[in-house]
Amino acid sequence: MTATGIVHTACGVAALACGLGVLLRPKGTRGHRALGWAYVASMGGLLATAFLIYRLFGGFGPFHWAAVAGAATLAGGLAAVRRRRPRGAWRERHAYLMSYSYLGLLAATAAEIVTRVPGVGFAAGAAVASAAVLGAGAVVIRRAGPGMLRLPAHGHSAGE
Repeated sequence: MTATGIVHTACGVAALACGLGVLLRPKGTRGHRALGWAYVASMGGLLATAFLIYRLFGGFGPFHWAAVAGAATLAGGLAAVRRRRPRGAWRERHAYLMSYSYLGLLAATAAEIVTRVPGVGFAAGAAVASAAVLGAGAVVIRRAGPGMLRLPAHGHSAGE
């Protein structure tokens, strides 16, 4: 594995762990923010290194487009919380966009795992695994709705 591949993998594993921690903890706490920033940093490293990997397609390919989508959801989720916009709905926007950011990471992880299974075709395996995770995850996110915000007992985010 190349140095880029090692950094990409390490950032991916860190993002998976930090993202799960964010999802499981109450929102708006110091712990949430610390894990959130660690998630943003690890996703930043993962996305940056994704744009350095060209051996699969010899150029810009579908995984690069997925990285563009991942960067957009990550940036949008971060912008909502940093700007506190849209007024009155920034928490929901932040929660949805960061949830979809993590969902994209899970879909990419599923594609990576499935394509390494002997006898599974690369394109079909990646497409089916990604679509299954994205579809199931979108249903979970839509059903969770605002309930995913689980704010601390005082009812609002710290630092507001």
